[in-house]
Parts: sequence; C-alpha cells; structure tokens
Amino acid sequence: MSFIMRLLKSTIHPDVNSFEIKSLADNSANTKCFIRKASRAIVLKGEDILLLYTKRYHDYSLPGGGIDEGESNIDGLMRELKEETGAHTVKDVAAFGLYEEFRPWHKAGFDIVHMQSYCYTCTIDDELLEPELEAHELSNGMFPVWMNIHQAIAHNEETIAKSDKKGLSIERETFLLKRIVSELL
Repeated sequence: MSFIMRLLKSTIHPDVNSFEIKSLADNSANTKCFIRKASRAIVLKGEDILLLYTKRYHDYSLPGGGIDEGESNIDGLMRELKEETGAHTVKDVAAFGLYEEFRPWHKAGFDIVHMQSYCYTCTIDDELLEPELEAHELSNGMFPVWMNIHQAIAHNEETIAKSDKKGLSIERETFLLKRIVSELL
C-alpha cells in the first residue's frame, strides 16, 4: 500500500536554532539529525475517538509509535494499535497527513531528531483485546480510552495552559485533534 501524505504542519522546537536547521538544509556536517518515523491512528465512532491517556503527562494522544526497521508505515500502524489499545482487524486505512517536528535529541551521536508522524484514519473491530504496553508506557500510566474528541481537546488545552508535567507531544496531539474535528466531523 502506498500513500501520498500531505504535510499538515512542520514545527521547530525553540531549543533548535536556525543555524542547525540551515546546516541540515545545506547537508553540512555541523548538525547531526536522527530521523524517527511513526504511524498514528485516527479511529472515530461519531464524536468519540480512540486515544491513549498518559497519567504522567496528564494528556490524551493518538495511538501509535515508532515504525520498526523494515516495517511499512501501515504494518507499524497495525502493530502499534494492537500493542497500545488491543485493537484488531484494522481496515479502511487512508492517509490523513504528516506532522513533522524538529526537536533537540539528547542521545549520543545526534543533535536533533526529525520526528515524522504519519497519520491514518482507519476502522477496527468494536471489541478491544488486552493491550500489550511496554514497561515505560505502563510506568507512565498509559491506557487506551474512548473519549469525546471535544473533551479531549479541552483537557489537553488545559494541561498546556496549567501543567508543568506536560510532555513534548501534547502540542502535536492537540493540533491533530483539532484538525480531525475540522476535517472529519
């Protein structure tokens, strides 16, 4: 399956300076960039959406995550949906859009991560099986939930405004939820 993916938004974290972005564009060796690709699922039932709540960050996010080496975007989408939510029989997959971010990277060998989130709409079977969450997801208090999309947006906006616990992904997730409302509801 091949999809043409439109760019929804491109963001640069405030800690990434314009010199670093210019050196990436010029292919100079000054800045080392790690590219991380992820697939994210948009599963709707009316105004309810399948999301992940993470207690540590007090936010709602789309299910999905990193695409493994040799794995297609769609295979990664289906694997992540199953692992994080217990969703199975993923069907009717359609491209929604790409959200890209340039953020600082704090691991050896790289200065920046170019995070590419490929978002897809899809349907799943009504019944969710038991999720297979990773240790860090469990320790962060992550669990799947069906949530009214408007309530999820309001919750994330309040977290952005008031919480010092917020993670790096909440801005992306809130943007995507608003875009889903404007285009799909």
